[in-house]
Amino acid sequence: MEKALKTMIDNMPKKTGKSLKEWKSLLNLKSFTKHSEAVNFLKKEHGVTHGFANTIVTLSKEENSTPNDLVEQQYKGKENLALIYNALLKVIKRFGDDVTITPKKTTVSLIRKTQFALIKPATKTRIDLGLKIKDKPTNGRLESSGPFGTMCTHRVQLTDAKQVDDELIAWLTEAYQKAN
Repeated sequence: MEKALKTMIDNMPKKTGKSLKEWKSLLNLKSFTKHSEAVNFLKKEHGVTHGFANTIVTLSKEENSTPNDLVEQQYKGKENLALIYNALLKVIKRFGDDVTITPKKTTVSLIRKTQFALIKPATKTRIDLGLKIKDKPTNGRLESSGPFGTMCTHRVQLTDAKQVDDELIAWLTEAYQKAN
């Protein structure tokens, strides 16, 4: 996770024309009330791709936070859900080095070339796993995206690490394969 983020930050000047420090300075001159406003500003006004824009905005807000701090904060008071989160990461890490794990304030994005999954501690007892599997019908545990809107096509509600089973792994794998 940290290696992928470091690579992204190292590549930022070449890919976006500015270093992370320069982008942070620029964003500090503005006052955006929403994360999406800052992302859209970077995309529209500076031609930054969505992935870089989202990372820049996230890191500029979390000046003194590391990706691990963001995850810890998500599970504060919900430590029982960390077992589910860790079980999901164990599966994801087997997919390969082309997966970027990007913690944000309330979610963790899983990205290949595009985002294929989103992990969100939804309540004190449940993680919502958002999946992007276009043209796949809902079925039992594989529900419509619900609160994820257009970021994901499906949602699976997880209350126990045992639910990270063969069926769920197959859905994650399918989402990963379609994000190429």
